[in-house]
Amino acid sequence: MSPLKLKLHWQILIALGLAILVGLAVGREAGLFGVTFYAIFDFVGKLFLNALKMLIVPLILSSIIVGVSGLGSGNLGRLGGKTIGYYAMTSLFAILVGLILVNLIQPGVVDGDPKEVFGFSADVQSLEAKIGDKDGGDVVEVFLRMIPTNVVAAAAAGQMLGLIFFGLLYGFFITRLPENLAKTQSSFFEGVFEIMMRITDLIMRFAPIGVFALVAKTVASTGLDAFVPLALFFLTVVLALGTHFLVVLPLLLYFIGGVSPIRHYSAMGSALLTAFSTASSSATLPVTMECVEKNAGVSNRVTSFVLPLGATVNMDGSALYECVAAMFIAQAYGLDLTFGTQFLVVSLALLTSIGVAGIPAASLVAIAIILGAVGLPLEGIGLILAVDRILDMMRTTVNVFSDSCGAVIIARSEGETHVLQSPKLAGSAPGLSRT
Repeated sequence: MSPLKLKLHWQILIALGLAILVGLAVGREAGLFGVTFYAIFDFVGKLFLNALKMLIVPLILSSIIVGVSGLGSGNLGRLGGKTIGYYAMTSLFAILVGLILVNLIQPGVVDGDPKEVFGFSADVQSLEAKIGDKDGGDVVEVFLRMIPTNVVAAAAAGQMLGLIFFGLLYGFFITRLPENLAKTQSSFFEGVFEIMMRITDLIMRFAPIGVFALVAKTVASTGLDAFVPLALFFLTVVLALGTHFLVVLPLLLYFIGGVSPIRHYSAMGSALLTAFSTASSSATLPVTMECVEKNAGVSNRVTSFVLPLGATVNMDGSALYECVAAMFIAQAYGLDLTFGTQFLVVSLALLTSIGVAGIPAASLVAIAIILGAVGLPLEGIGLILAVDRILDMMRTTVNVFSDSCGAVIIARSEGETHVLQSPKLAGSAPGLSRT
C-alpha cells in the first residue's frame, strides 16, 4: 500500500466536508444539460445505500449463526445475558441524559401563544398518513415480530428481529447435531460470512463517493436556514447526544472495559462516518463489524453475535431523541408533564427503541406511539421535521458507537486481553479465529 494513500475514514471525512460546500453552492435547481446536480446526488447516494442494504440479510443471518454455533450451547446464555444487560443499561442512560437536559433547557417553552410562535401545521392528515395510525398498543407488535410466521417474508420486509431470532435458534441447534453434520453446517455459514465481508470490502472502496452524494443531497435540499426556528431544540438534542457519545460511553469503556476510549474512537472512524452519512445503523453494520474486528481486535465470536443484535435492538441515540422530541412537543403545546407522565415517556422510549428499524427517519414512528400514549396530536411531529434528517444522522452515529462499545466491553469481560492494544490487530491476536 502506498504511504501516501489516505486511510478510509480520512477519505470519508474529506468527502463529507466537500459535500457540505458543494450542496450549499448548487442547491436543488443547478445542473448541466437539463439534469440537476441534486438528481445526480440522489442517484449515486441511492446506489451506495442499496449496495449496503443488499448485504444486510445474508450478513446478519450468517454472522448470527456462525457466532452462536461457535459459542456452543454452554456459553450462549452467558454472552446473551451480558449483551442484553449492556444494551438495556446504555439505552436507559441515554434516555435519562435526554430527559434531564430537556427539562433544564426547556426548548419548547416560549413567550406568547405557542401556536402562533411555532405555527402548527394545519395539514394534520398528511402527517398522519406519513407516520401511520399508531398507538400504545403497537408496542406489543415489537414482541410479535420476534417470531415471524415466514422468516423469508420477514427478511424481505426488513423485520430483523424475526431474522435474528431464527438465526439464534438455527445456530443453537447446530451445536446439538452429530459432529459430521454440525461441521458441514458451520463450514457453509462461515463461508457465507467470509464472502459477505469481502463484498463489504469492495463496496467500502466507493464509500467516499457515496457519502459525498448522500450529504450533498441533504444540504442541497435543506440548506442551513431550516435550523434557525428550531435552534434551541436542535442544540438540546446535540448536547444530549454529545454527552452520551463523549462522556457516558467513554466512561463505560474506561472503567468497565479497561480500554482507551481514544483508541476506540480511532478504530471506529470509518463506521462512524458511514453511520452519519447513511443515517442507517443496519446499512452501516458491515462496516461496523469490519472496524470492530479488524481495527479494535475483537474476536469474530463476539462481533458476530453482539453487533447484529445491537443493530436491531440497541438504539441509544434514537431512544434519547424520542424522549427529547416528545417532551419538546409537550412543552410547545404548553403542557407541564407530571413525573408519572414523564416516566411513561421514558418507558415507552426504551421499549419502542427496541423495535425501531435501523433505517432513516424510523424514529418518527416511535415518536408517534409516544405522543399517542401521552395524548398529544400527531401534528406536533411537524415541529421537528425540518431538523429531523440532520439529527437522524447524528443519533445513528451514537447508535453505532454504542454497539461497538458493547462489543469491546463484552469481549474484555470474556477474557480477550488484546482488544484495542495496538492499531492493527486483524489476525494477529490470540482468540481471533473464526471458529
